[in-house]
Order: sequence, then structure tokens, then C-alpha cells
Amino acid sequence: MTAVRNFPENTGSAARQATASNRTARVLSDRAAGEAYVASVCFKHGPPKLLGVELEYTVHYEEDPRRQLDPDDLALALGPHTPRTLRPDSPAKPLPGGSPMSLEPGLQVEISALPQPSLRELAEVVSADLSYLTDLLARSGLRLGEHGIDSFRPPVRKLRTERYAAMERRFAPLGDGGITMMAGTAGLQICIDAGEAEHAGRRWAAAHAAGPPLLATFANSSRHAGRDTGFASARWLAVMRTEQVRTYPGGTSQDPAAEWASRLMDTPLMVLPREKRPWDAPEGLTFADWIDGRGAARLLERPTEDDLAYHLSTMFTPVRPQGYLEVRYLDAQPGQSWLHPVALFTALFARQATVEKLLEICEPVANRWECAAKFGLEDPEIAAVAREVVDLGCAELTSLDLPAETISEITESVQKRVRVKE
Repeated sequence: MTAVRNFPENTGSAARQATASNRTARVLSDRAAGEAYVASVCFKHGPPKLLGVELEYTVHYEEDPRRQLDPDDLALALGPHTPRTLRPDSPAKPLPGGSPMSLEPGLQVEISALPQPSLRELAEVVSADLSYLTDLLARSGLRLGEHGIDSFRPPVRKLRTERYAAMERRFAPLGDGGITMMAGTAGLQICIDAGEAEHAGRRWAAAHAAGPPLLATFANSSRHAGRDTGFASARWLAVMRTEQVRTYPGGTSQDPAAEWASRLMDTPLMVLPREKRPWDAPEGLTFADWIDGRGAARLLERPTEDDLAYHLSTMFTPVRPQGYLEVRYLDAQPGQSWLHPVALFTALFARQATVEKLLEICEPVANRWECAAKFGLEDPEIAAVAREVVDLGCAELTSLDLPAETISEITESVQKRVRVKE
């Protein structure tokens, strides 16, 4: 039996904008009940069978990409596909291939492909939906960005939801990382099954360990708001500079489900959904505090499993467990080249023997996230490991069900990335 039947909607969609009036789930009696819930929903085991991807893009006017995007222009362009976070009365139709669409706070568009049993099927669906969206926007003089951060404009929040307003207020005292992440970045997220119980911990660890070399290999966000930042992935640095408790990587525990469950209990609430009041959470109130009725929680109703599920959506870690593993550290790629990192990553996780080799290769740089984001392949040690990772993944590409010419194209492209200075 497969580990996942479906991937949940993007947390920015209307369906995830929960309010306190929707409290139908079971009330959590104590911390142990909360941890048991997290472990059960975040790490589901079974043979890896499904693959998904989420593609984010900034959106620009064709004639002047520096111009701030008018929400009305985007809604007009998207028509019946407009997400309800922008137009509450929209039918919010999925794209023709079935992919739901959502928007990030700065009006970045996101395609959340339905999970597919093979990379070939995923590539066909996503490529068709991406082409459709590109053409749809072009008819209104709009185009998709090609980088992981807005190269032309400073970040400005355009979606007027309570969640995003509370997030902006929360992150503001910490610097500009929060608003940049929210309103100016675009990522590429890969979703793979967690795997069978005996392998899930190693797959979790490998998804993290491969992060720095893969982040460096596909770094694509050096220029922001009209200037060169000097960094390979300014996008990932912005994520890291939001709220450290929400972003620091895991990946080393022998029992990742228990570690993640404990971490969620001790993480402060980012927002507190409620009716007719701002969603700002009481300062420092952890989910465990809420369950136990400590501090400001004395004035709140007891939390439910729905509340905890919403709390899970406020974590921005490099890899986020959602019943499957959501790999979040890659920058958006231009056009149809989104398939290159997805194919390489899929190949690296296709066989357990390859996962074990990947862990071995990546061990020397497994925790060098900031170096990878700042310097990319300019860091000699990260570059050396990236070459080994690419060699390993390319050798496994033939095990995937992609056409031979596609495999050749991907191999040539990713090898060129890591060997451009050899």
C-alpha cells in the first residue's frame, strides 16, 4: 500500500484559511496525544509509489517587469482559475491537467501538481499545465519569472488575508527576510513518499544531507529588486532569516517522527486563526502551552487536531513531513527546466542502495546550508560533493521512465552546471 493517497492543498488556499468556528476535530487531551497525532499524519510508511511537485513563479508585466503587479490584472488574466484568496467568489478551477493553483502573498503563482505514479506521467501533466498557464498570462501581457527571487521588484504583500497580515507583523522585527520570503520568492518543491518504515529514517536523513549540494547546484536567485545580492540563493537565505525555530533543519534523528512531533509541540504559534480578530498569536505561546492551558492559553478554547494540522503548515524547514516528504530548498527554475532537478532527485531516491550512497557522499557538507546559499558552487568542498551527487543521480536516470532524449538533455544540463569551472 502506498504511503500517500493525496498531497494536501497549499496552505495559502482558501481551504486552509481555517477559523475558530470550524472546530469539529477531536480535542487534544495532552501533549502525548498531540505528539501521537503529529507522528501519525507526518510519517506514513509504505513502498514509495507517488511523486509530486509544486512550482512557484513570480509574475511580471511583459513590457515592464519592474512594475508592481496589479491584483486586478492577474485576476483578469487567470479568469476562472483565480484562487479564492484573491477573488473569494472565483470558481477556482484547476488547470486542465488537474493541477490546483494558488497564490503566495506577493501574487506569486503556484502550480501544485496532483501526485503521479511515474515521473513520465508527472512530467506530461505539469509541462502541459505550465504551458497552458504561460499562454494564459501572455494573452494579458504577463509572463512568469525565471528565478527563485524577484529580480526586478522589492517585495510587497498583495494578498489581504489575516494569515499573511499576521505573518508580516510577526516577521517585521526580525528584518526583511520574512517579507522577502512571503512576497518576493519562488521555490520548486519536490514531494516523495516517506518510504517503508525500515527505510524512512534514512530517506529523511538523505533528503536533508543532499540539501546543501543540490541547493548550490540549482541556485537561481542571486539578483533581487534590481541589484546583485552577491549570493547564490538569496531566496533560501531569506527563508533562513525569518524565524529560526521554524526553519532550522532536522534530519539526524534515528526516530524522525518522534523528533518532529516533539519539535512541533515546542514551537511557538505563528498565527492563531479566529473570527473577527487579527490572527496574531500570543508571544511565545507554544502548542504544548496551548494544550496544557498555560499562560495566554487560559483564555483560549482547548486545541483540536485541526488546530494542530494548521500549526504544521507554519513550519518552513528544508524538508517538511506531511505524510510524504516535501523538499523545499530548491529555487524555481526557468521554463520547462523544472524537470531537471526533479528527475535528478527522483533518481537519487529510486533505490535504497542509492540513498545510502547519497548519505555517504553528502556527509562532509550535510550541515553547510548557509555556505551553499551564499556561495553555491563557488565553495570548493560543496562543489566537489555536488559533482559526486550529480554523477550518482545521472547514473540512475536510466532507471526512470523518461524518454532517452529527455534523459540525455537532463544529464548534459546538470553535468554542465557542476563542471563549468573544471
